[in-house]
Amino acid sequence: MKVAATLTVNGVAYPLDLDPATSLLHAVRDAIGLTGSKEGCDDSECGACMMLLDGRPVNACSYLALQAEGSEVTTVEGLAAGETLAPLQEAFLEQGGVQCGFCTPGMLVSATALLAANPHPSEDEVRVGLAGNLCRCTGYDGIVRAVLSVAGS
Repeated sequence: MKVAATLTVNGVAYPLDLDPATSLLHAVRDAIGLTGSKEGCDDSECGACMMLLDGRPVNACSYLALQAEGSEVTTVEGLAAGETLAPLQEAFLEQGGVQCGFCTPGMLVSATALLAANPHPSEDEVRVGLAGNLCRCTGYDGIVRAVLSVAGS
C-alpha cells in the first residue's frame, strides 16, 4: 500500500506515493532523483546520508520519509545557489576537504548545521560537530580547516 505525500526538498514540492516504510534517503534518491546524499552504513553510524530537516541534521537512512512531510528538507544539492557553490563547498575544495568524496555530502550538510548554530566554532567544536560523520579516507584535517576557514570569514 502506498501513501500520498508531498516532500519539500530544496524548496521544491514533490508529490509522491510512498510505501510507509520508505526512508527519507530512499525517497529523495530514488523517487525524487537527488543522489548527492549517500547510503553508507544504513544504520545512522556514518553520516553519509545526512540531510537538514528544518535546518537540523538528520540521518536520512533512519528517518521515515512520511515523517518529513510538512518540513523543509535540504540536501547537499540545496546548499549551492544555482551554479554557484556555497562558501563551505568552495572551502572544502580549497582546503583539501574532499578525498574520495563519498562522505563529502554528509560532511557539508553537518558543517552547514554546525555553522548555523555556532558561526565561530573552535577546532574542537568543529571536530565534535562532525563526529557523526565518518571519513573512510581519514582526511579530517582538510575538512576541519575548510569549516574553520568559513567560520573565520
